[in-house]
Amino acid sequence: MSLQDCRVQGVFMSVSEMGAAPTVVLEVGDNGGTIPIYVGLWEAISISNALNMEMLPRPITHDLIVEILKNFEITLDALHIDALEEGVFYAKLILKQGNRTEVMDCRPSDGIGIALRYSAPILIDHEVIRTASVKKEDLPRMVDLREYL
Repeated sequence: MSLQDCRVQGVFMSVSEMGAAPTVVLEVGDNGGTIPIYVGLWEAISISNALNMEMLPRPITHDLIVEILKNFEITLDALHIDALEEGVFYAKLILKQGNRTEVMDCRPSDGIGIALRYSAPILIDHEVIRTASVKKEDLPRMVDLREYL
């Protein structure tokens, strides 16, 4: 498996004549390629909070998971977005505790929310990039999530 670094460009509402959907847009490479990942609203809010370094007065799920992992001295080496099957993205958290490494299946939206809080790299498989990458100008109309809400 060949992986490439990517970064979260932002969290948006993808708006079309069919409605609106929360979307995380990943930026891959220098050629303007992006990968839109449609997520749930609460996951989108959590990812937006992490991007903007906003902390709520009470921990939400991704904050709680990160706090548990850190309290047990578990580090997050990376998030791997490693497959796209029938329109569904798959990902894995690469966790370490001492000399032990564990790979855990997760939804990309949860993985992104956790990785951003850890400042861990987000890596994406080249085959997923080849299959899912679109040019920015080919994306539907995107409205920043915070503006939309």
